[in-house]
Amino acid sequence: MSSPDPQVRAARNHSTSPAVRGPVVAVTGAASGVGALLTERLAASEEIKQVIAIDERRGECAAAQWHILDVRDPAIAEKLRGADVVVHLALDLDLETDPAARSAYNVRGTQTVLTAAAAAGVHRVVLCTSAMVYGALPDNELPLSEDAELRATAEATGVGDLLEVERLARRAPRAHPGLNVTVVRPGVLVGGTDTALTRYFESPRLLVVAGSRPAWQFCHVEDLCSALEYAVLEKVDGELAVGCDGWLEQEEVEELSGIRRMELPSAVALGAAARLHRIGLTPSPAGDLAYTMYPWVVSGSRLHDAGWRPQWTNEEVLAELLEEVAGRHTVAGRRLGRKDATAAGAAGATVALLGAAAVVRRARKARRRI
Repeated sequence: MSSPDPQVRAARNHSTSPAVRGPVVAVTGAASGVGALLTERLAASEEIKQVIAIDERRGECAAAQWHILDVRDPAIAEKLRGADVVVHLALDLDLETDPAARSAYNVRGTQTVLTAAAAAGVHRVVLCTSAMVYGALPDNELPLSEDAELRATAEATGVGDLLEVERLARRAPRAHPGLNVTVVRPGVLVGGTDTALTRYFESPRLLVVAGSRPAWQFCHVEDLCSALEYAVLEKVDGELAVGCDGWLEQEEVEELSGIRRMELPSAVALGAAARLHRIGLTPSPAGDLAYTMYPWVVSGSRLHDAGWRPQWTNEEVLAELLEEVAGRHTVAGRRLGRKDATAAGAAGATVALLGAAAVVRRARKARRRI
């Protein structure tokens, strides 16, 4: 007789294992990305009693109890009954998504999950935003503490949504007494991710804005999941920053990657980025450039004080990122395939023309002053 399917066997073993006293954890966005990795991790943990997986499609974790629905549906409250902790990971930060639709999904989804969790008697919600909410500014301390002011603006991809999620997190305990909210803020996330910052390394040259002071701190998705597990198990709470220890200077990144820089004046780089985004040639607004210009490195002291340590170094994560993006080609933030050859030429020409025009204008102004 053939042996049972591995997923069936896993579910059977999970259901017949000795009773676990740990929490029942619900994960939204559980079918893909970080949500799928965390669901598998929690389902395999002896410290977790049960995992409730919520998404618009069923994922691969057979040991979880699945509910298929949109997180904006108020019916989610019924699905959360019996859960002790909710980890909300159903966020859309896709570069190609319409910004208005993306914001409507992210904000409404977070509002609904927080309200539903309180109604269902859940005592803790864990939200995941990004260290980008601190803002990338020339006067940022290296590293930033978790208590540093959130000085980001809504000019970069998805950051406006994340700032609104942070606002909802601060307001929720006041609106729902007894509900504890923990916020986890990872650095540049790597490991099957696609963001403006990972696409930066798909370019033939690393754009460096003259006079800027980049500092790169990465966060591998495995380290993010282990940090989220710490929050789930209440080993740490509050506002948590997570990433590799330390950071890499731009020169180190260039040496490790073997990719040479292309240095442009600030006015040229920002002006070209804004123009290309405005005419629809690139998905990234000019605000994304700030995160490649100025530091937004975090200390992660609260997780460290609780005993958590990253398993990946910045050098290791950068190496994995470079392996992931090998063979991909991006021009000004837009990923290009074979069918985009014509567009690639147009985009490259546009960048060159805009840059050249800006340089000519600056030269002319300088001559007039003489």
